[in-house]
Amino acid sequence: MQTCTFGASSTVRDKAWLKAVASLDCQLCGMSGQTQAAHANWGAYGKGLGMKAHDCFVAALCQTCHFSIDQGAKMSGEERREAWEDAFRKTLVALHESGRLKAK
Repeated sequence: MQTCTFGASSTVRDKAWLKAVASLDCQLCGMSGQTQAAHANWGAYGKGLGMKAHDCFVAALCQTCHFSIDQGAKMSGEERREAWEDAFRKTLVALHESGRLKAK
């Protein structure tokens, strides 16, 4: 079981959490074996200039889906954020269903 907690003044970095997320299938297209822990790209999730969001805010995405959300020109900014947030919610459910995320 992995936990990821944070306070207002610190940025969480948790390699075990990232590894657990990356072990899942892509939560957008279902591809397995090439999944990455894709950080949120918005300030509401702790992202800042030159700083990644907290490790708590990662979605399980394959390289193609990760690129489409981070750099893709085929979606608007709003569509990219909605796609990441959908994958993030699915990531949490998948971690819970696999027993890797449990409430204390």
